[in-house]
This record gives sequence, structure tokens and C-alpha cells, in this order.
Amino acid sequence: MKISTKGRYALRLMLDVALHSHGAAVPLRDVAQRQDISDKYLEQIVTQLSRAGLVRSVRGAGGGYLLTREPEEYTVGEILRVLEGNLAPVSCADSDDVCRCSRADRCVTVEVWRDIQAAVSGVVDNLTLAELVRRHREKCGQTGE
Repeated sequence: MKISTKGRYALRLMLDVALHSHGAAVPLRDVAQRQDISDKYLEQIVTQLSRAGLVRSVRGAGGGYLLTREPEEYTVGEILRVLEGNLAPVSCADSDDVCRCSRADRCVTVEVWRDIQAAVSGVVDNLTLAELVRRHREKCGQTGE
């Protein structure tokens, strides 16, 4: 299983906004510059995050993006799923998906895929944006750069 570039960049965008908002909207061009990501590419990503209600835009002078909740209220899994969809390594491991495989009733490998999904979900669903902010500050200093 691989997380796409969009998923990785979405997480970086959310972390950047959490680090730099200080109560004011964060311009997307500033995020793009700090993260070394094309602002056009970030526009596509932030549109999806906005539609999902994870960020909101502020128009005009001093405009940009704000988180809609506190960083403690976001999980990495929630953010990734907006861009990636389900994080199951194979479709038959997805509990929401009806397995159409003719071998489903006697397949033991599906247990492996479900264990992998549970392990991944266990990490991403228990790791908050606030924890990433804390780790970033610990690693890079208080400025958030």
C-alpha cells in the first residue's frame, strides 16, 4: 500500500496551517513556498479538504485557509482518507465493500489483508494533527519552519 503524493501533501498542508495560523488565515502561496509544493497542486488538494469540511477559506486581504477545528480534533487517518479514500490494502479487506471474490468463504489470505488494514488504521486513527505539531516543534524548533 502506498499513500499518494496528494495524500502526503494534504497532511503537510494541514500541518503547515496548524503551525502557522496563529488565529489568522494562512495564504496558500505561503504554504506552497514553505513546503516546496506547486501552489496549483495545493489548490486541488485544498479544494478537497475544504469540501470535506477540514479547512475553510477566508477571502480578501489577509485571506487564506484556516482549520475548522482544533488540531487535537483531526486524525491523520481522517485527513488521508479525504484524498486516498479507504486505506485497505486490497478491496476484500474493506469492511464496507462486499467481497465479490468467489473464494471469499474459504480464503485465509483475506485475514492478512484485514490485519494490515487494522494495523494501519490503528496508527493513523490514533495520531492527531496536534501530535504532529508537537513532534514538528520538537524536531524543528518553535518557529514551525
